[in-house]
Amino acid sequence: MSTLENGREITFGEAVKEALIEEMHRDSHVFIIGEDVAEAGTVFKVLTGLLDEFGPDRVIDSPISEAGITGIGVGAAVTGMRPVVDIMFGDFTTLAMDQMVNQAAKTHYMSGGKLRVPMVIRTTMGAGRRSAAQHSQSLHAWYSHVPGLKVAIPSTPYDAKGLMKTAIREDNPVVIVEDKMMYSLKGIVPNEEYTIPLGVADVKRVGEDITLVATSQMVHLALEASQKLAELDISAEVVDPRTTFPLDKQTLIDSVKKTSRAIVIDQGYQRYGVTGEIASVIADGAFYYLDAPVKRIGAMDVPIPFSPVLEDLTIPSVPDIVEMAKTLCGRY
Repeated sequence: MSTLENGREITFGEAVKEALIEEMHRDSHVFIIGEDVAEAGTVFKVLTGLLDEFGPDRVIDSPISEAGITGIGVGAAVTGMRPVVDIMFGDFTTLAMDQMVNQAAKTHYMSGGKLRVPMVIRTTMGAGRRSAAQHSQSLHAWYSHVPGLKVAIPSTPYDAKGLMKTAIREDNPVVIVEDKMMYSLKGIVPNEEYTIPLGVADVKRVGEDITLVATSQMVHLALEASQKLAELDISAEVVDPRTTFPLDKQTLIDSVKKTSRAIVIDQGYQRYGVTGEIASVIADGAFYYLDAPVKRIGAMDVPIPFSPVLEDLTIPSVPDIVEMAKTLCGRY
């Protein structure tokens, strides 16, 4: 991780844009296509200025057709380009699943290894914006379920930039899912060029009593919870997988072997989700070291409400994490 001595503080959104700018300058085969990516700079204004810098041939506003956009990306990737396909809300990837699951993910295998699909599908996740049921889902477990797709879910500006650069250079399709609530989040990013390998977790905080495995925005809830737990003399380790596939199983297992307790926190729906997969990995790999069952905290299994009060009830919170950790550590 970088420090102020060799870096500077920028936002999560700025880190994403920096990665794209650097990679587009490095490789003329990289281009961006999506709804409102050019003139508007995306609905979240993350790509503002890219059209002026690279022109409409490389920053392309598309029609409103997620299947069409993604299909163009697959075709371009097969013929030697490195497209970044922008799907503004993760909910809308439902319209592109055939291209993602049956085309991008399988072309390399169905061609006997002769064809590759080096493309990035960049989309969003996360509730909390009062955007209601069709604009608030976290569907990264879907993509993680499919062989042939790699999935990154950065939680900091440092991770967002490093993972994006790696994903663009990857010869396989990578889905990068950014929490839409974090674009203004600030963090230190190195001045020099760097990349982050896919499949390498990051220990965000070292602890001894319990492991909090958290993804994306949930990392920040886990860090806040760990501070409150420290006041109760409970030392929590916070581990960020950074990618759900490939998944760094060994780092998760090693952490829980040390702490003997674990909570997995993810904003996706809990049933058949990321929390279940990671909990299974921990239960299998650290079974004889566990002093308590592996617990999970995820989104409630209901459509995300528009009502602020109800929405807040359906997604993980710091008090949820603190109370569950206290119970596992015998602090009732």
